[in-house]
Amino acid sequence: MPTSLHLQEITPDNFERAVELRVAPDQEHLVAPVVKSLAEAYVHPGVAWPRLVCDGAEAVGFLMAFFDIDWTGEGTDFRSGLWRLNIADGKQGRGYGRFAVRSVADEIRRRGGTRLTTTWHPGADGPAGFYLALGFRPTGETSGGQTVGALELG
Repeated sequence: MPTSLHLQEITPDNFERAVELRVAPDQEHLVAPVVKSLAEAYVHPGVAWPRLVCDGAEAVGFLMAFFDIDWTGEGTDFRSGLWRLNIADGKQGRGYGRFAVRSVADEIRRRGGTRLTTTWHPGADGPAGFYLALGFRPTGETSGGQTVGALELG
């Protein structure tokens, strides 16, 4: 895995690099574009945690995490996790996605959490294999038609 991987907060200086990032054309139906994620981050201040995934100076991906949200809206189920993960076209299979998930897990632990939740598009063309290989397990729930998975951080 590359050793110069790091996350960057989205700023006016890297905004254009962020919104220009695209997944492979055959994956566009699986994840929202970065610009939609940034719009959601804007309307959910304090909830969304958007970051560029960089290898040195090159933006190779985008993630957006969330921390301690009221999952059901009933005040009884607070979760933290990965809201979006976009790895740039031609950049998959190089450890960038694993780095992104590990970075979110580290941030959740830093904030006192012990579980990382995410969702993925079900089906043969979806990223289930990626998440399952990282140790995520389906919870039996769905959210917006997507599979809900959890990774215990213990």
